[in-house]
Amino acid sequence: MNDMAPARIGAFAGAVLIAAITIFFLIEGRDLLIPIAVAIVIWYLLNALAGFLHRIPLGSWHLPNWLALTGAVMIMAVAIALVAELISNNLADVAAAAPAYQANFEKLVADITRLAGFDTPPDIAHVIDEIDIRALITSFASTAAGIAGSFGIVIVYVVFLLIEQGSFESKFSALFPDSEDRKGVRDLLHRMQTQIQTYVAIKTLTSALTGVISYVILLLVGVDFAGFWGFIIFLLNYIPTIGSLLGILLPTLLAVVQFAAIGPVTTVLIGVGATQFVIGNLVDPRLMGTSLNISPLVVLISLAVWGSIWGLAGMFLSVPLTMIVMIVCSYFRPTRPVAIMLSGNGKIETR
Repeated sequence: MNDMAPARIGAFAGAVLIAAITIFFLIEGRDLLIPIAVAIVIWYLLNALAGFLHRIPLGSWHLPNWLALTGAVMIMAVAIALVAELISNNLADVAAAAPAYQANFEKLVADITRLAGFDTPPDIAHVIDEIDIRALITSFASTAAGIAGSFGIVIVYVVFLLIEQGSFESKFSALFPDSEDRKGVRDLLHRMQTQIQTYVAIKTLTSALTGVISYVILLLVGVDFAGFWGFIIFLLNYIPTIGSLLGILLPTLLAVVQFAAIGPVTTVLIGVGATQFVIGNLVDPRLMGTSLNISPLVVLISLAVWGSIWGLAGMFLSVPLTMIVMIVCSYFRPTRPVAIMLSGNGKIETR
């Protein structure tokens, strides 16, 4: 009994040390690791799309794998080109409309100051008056250009992953010559693939539904760049909790500086907010069911942790990364308690 205690303490200390080293490398190597992680996600999506195209029946014929993969690459390339054009066109239009937004914003501040009963604007109003919306938009545009530059590196990684994937099977067999070990690792990878694919598919469906409904609401109200904001809301919904809040706040703020009137702003706030609430709290959980099986508290904590380590990319990837950690921990007996703590109902699938 006494001999086992030091062994357990040593094992715990070793686990803490490994975790600390892993976190250190995740933080220090984020400039290298984030493009690789994004490239792997895109590569995975391409293969998932290729698999979907391959399964489409064309009479008694199906697309060959190589042709399905080619079609998936073409679809992804067209989608990226359309998104890039949408963003660049709308950024130029927003920059052109910035002076009008600035004037409306200053008028709104003056009206609020007058309604508050001040003869002269308070100090905070002077601070707000100094906000240069044009400068903010220019800064956002330069940030977007930096992201586009990093995306070029991601594309290079994706291309090489597609070239290399033909040799993955032979490498996998060489790494695990024992059939039992190979089967166990295949089962582990299959579980990861199934759960991540389910999450991404459902999240994409609900995010698209949220974006389309929000676009219709913004279009009916007359908010500028409704299509652009619908797309931004679609993207933000991949970020748990915070993304939904930003999806409400950002178009509402635009309505404030565009209209400087309570009616349109209230309509946008209530309409987009109700859409986010119904889909996020009723539709999404019903579709997900128990497939995700991650504690909501763990989702929030993982959002904070991965966001602090990898920034915005970490926020987007927080749920899939946490799912991978939970599945891997459930696979090994010593780490199974960690998987149970991460799960939503305490029930985990073991090998």
